Amino acid sequence: MDLKTLPALTVLSDNVTIVEINQIKIVRVIHEKATAGIALHGGHVVSFSPEGQEDLIWMSEKAVFDGKTALRGGIPVCWPWFGRIAAPAHGFARTFEWELIEHRENDNGVIVELALFPTEETHAIWPHMFDARLVVEISDELKVTLKIANIDDEPWTFSGALHSYLNVGDIRQAQTTGMGTEHIDNLKAGEVCQGGDLLQLTDTIDRVYTQPEPQILVNDPVLHRTLSVKNYGHNSAVLWNPWAEGAQSMGDMADNGYKTMLCVESALHAPTLEQGKTLQPGKSYELVTVISAL
Repeated sequence: MDLKTLPALTVLSDNVTIVEINQIKIVRVIHEKATAGIALHGGHVVSFSPEGQEDLIWMSEKAVFDGKTALRGGIPVCWPWFGRIAAPAHGFARTFEWELIEHRENDNGVIVELALFPTEETHAIWPHMFDARLVVEISDELKVTLKIANIDDEPWTFSGALHSYLNVGDIRQAQTTGMGTEHIDNLKAGEVCQGGDLLQLTDTIDRVYTQPEPQILVNDPVLHRTLSVKNYGHNSAVLWNPWAEGAQSMGDMADNGYKTMLCVESALHAPTLEQGKTLQPGKSYELVTVISAL
């Protein structure tokens, strides 16, 4: 996504400005190390381009910037749950407005921190008190940290994911390693399966890999690079591509959009919300993804 040509609504510093797409405010970062954009709607990273590189993050050309629905592409924040284990699917964090708390910058890059706090609307969906922060570190690599704190007086359970859409030249030629072999296949009614340690797609995929390696690599011969994804605080890695039929069924994805994207997600997966991670009062938890081009 090219954010450089958008006029600045607010200039926060030499490197950080606020721009707007259809009334959705985006924190735009232009630094000698990289350029990036984070939408306040959903706390949603929409772009990250290291200097001299094409965007590492894929955004749908048909993404709907209406301030109501989740954006298609980027890095959606799926919290306080991941999947369809409760309503709305993937939680509410990706469709609520986050607040810009601070930004810091130096020669190495820029750090942007957003926050999401409880409201009557969140309480109606999920009746718990929380403090959610999204810390986005923009340099040669992109580091996204979802920090969750329980500020309630009782424990609660959650799951979540940083649902990263990676930008690839041609999904049929991209090769992925490091995801492990054991996976839950959502296209086979959640059957636990074994696969190879190298993945090259020829059809749709929707898998939860339960024993991923510390680093997942996506070799992209078309864009002449290898994308690296390192996750922390997760218990699984989710790989997803809807392929042609799935893309055609989505109003916010072009029919051929699947050809240039692959989701590689840092996920704290649970089959039900009750089986999610339990967080005691006063405690916090971090879910992290680090994305770079090698």
